[in-house]
Amino acid sequence: MKTTRTYSMGTRAGAAAATRERIAREAMALFLEHPYEDVTLAAIARAAGVSHQTVLNHYESKDGVVLAVAELLAGETQSARYDAEPGDVGGAVRALVGDYERIGDANFRWAASERLDVLSELLDEARKGHQDWLVAMFGARLPATPSARRRAVHALHAATDVYSWKLLRRDLGLSRSETEKTMADLVVGILEGTPR
Repeated sequence: MKTTRTYSMGTRAGAAAATRERIAREAMALFLEHPYEDVTLAAIARAAGVSHQTVLNHYESKDGVVLAVAELLAGETQSARYDAEPGDVGGAVRALVGDYERIGDANFRWAASERLDVLSELLDEARKGHQDWLVAMFGARLPATPSARRRAVHALHAATDVYSWKLLRRDLGLSRSETEKTMADLVVGILEGTPR
């Protein structure tokens, strides 16, 4: 007697989605630890417990994996930052520095990569997202006139950017709490020094 195997399309789709997610998460862990050039599709496949071909089937190329990782990071970053209460400078800076402690070094490795063309659009989106977050956090204290508001947001961006974190934490060797205090002082100075 011949037996037939039945497949549920939902089960197969769920398994494929789980594999895709596992690949992206394992790739994210690798990219957070290593320079772009040092992370290979073979290493990603090994970490995810799949074949090299499976990675290609899901993402087509290393650039495809990178875009998936960037989307994961963006989603995680946004949700953590928006946990801060609008107007709470200390809470907002703590959330931001928490992100930078986790992904800040990888940001620099990615930005220094020769493959910046793959990431340039994502970096532009991240900058826009950062400015949107600043407005969400501090909008009530920003000037009403468009030009003054834009200048204040740009100043806040400079004070809270990952480059400022790197300068304070990595280049100057400040502790995390000293870095948070310095960035919070900069934010308060901008907010209090900006005419409404």
